[in-house]
Amino acid sequence: MLYMIYSEDVENSLPLRANARPAHIERLQALKNEGRLIMAGPLPAIDANDPAEAGFTGSLIVAEFDSLEDAKSWAKADPYIEAGVYQNVTVKPYKKVLP
Repeated sequence: MLYMIYSEDVENSLPLRANARPAHIERLQALKNEGRLIMAGPLPAIDANDPAEAGFTGSLIVAEFDSLEDAKSWAKADPYIEAGVYQNVTVKPYKKVLP
């Protein structure tokens, strides 16, 4: 089943993100290689593709996991959590309807 992982950043998270980004991307790449990643990306703090120093307010991932517990476990192990990037993470089942 698909699950949505919505993560909210702490204030001024950009330097924290930069340090942990390679490990964060590596995990997402593994999901992609397994055919389980539907989409993933950060939420810019301003209305721009490249928010520069404004940074990001969070992230959204939609991926396939065997269960809600598996999705929560995977989300809990995100390098951004250890680096202090996220202040809150929400994991919920997701039903893709379109396209």
